[in-house]
Amino acid sequence: MQLSLYPFMDTLEPEAREFLTQHLKPIKVPAGNLLFYQGDICDNILLLTKGKVRLYTQADGIEEITLYTLQPGEQCIVNTASLMSQTDAVASAETLTDIEGYLIDAKSIKALSKISDVYQSYLFSLYQLRFNALAALINDIKFKRLDARILDWLAKQQTNPVITTHEFIANELGSSRVVISRILKELEQKGKVALHRGKIELLTQQTEVV
Repeated sequence: MQLSLYPFMDTLEPEAREFLTQHLKPIKVPAGNLLFYQGDICDNILLLTKGKVRLYTQADGIEEITLYTLQPGEQCIVNTASLMSQTDAVASAETLTDIEGYLIDAKSIKALSKISDVYQSYLFSLYQLRFNALAALINDIKFKRLDARILDWLAKQQTNPVITTHEFIANELGSSRVVISRILKELEQKGKVALHRGKIELLTQQTEVV
């Protein structure tokens, strides 16, 4: 059971650990697949051990906007909230890479939260972590210029140049491909970035845009 990345595993009660082991179902999903749609009611929790999953929301006539990217060792709050309350998921989940992990069904996850104080505390902590992240996202959208947000996003990626597309950045930042392309061209003219086919090179770590 490859769940050592999850912070609750080190202190999980023996009874709860045994219960969890018995109710997990291994899963592998290729990149580019939707795990659930916005509006679905989730019936399983994903415990991700490998790969990345993008959570994004979309309204009629509005571009997609990424809420967050789920990493190994993280439990998805959208997935969890939908399952625990049996209400519509507020976002869709798409695999950015091939993923591996485990599924645990609704009945079992509710039972686990009842028999394990450790896991129940972990569930509560999820809400605070994601609330802070979403609050920061809303603040960026409302108060930060899009050119600065693009530079910040590029700086947070693990490689430079960043292998990406203008459309992907648009979805990440809740804009349109046309607008992103225009601003990237302006940033290139200012010497902030260099645009190449299929990748963008960040030329400065300074994100203040003039």
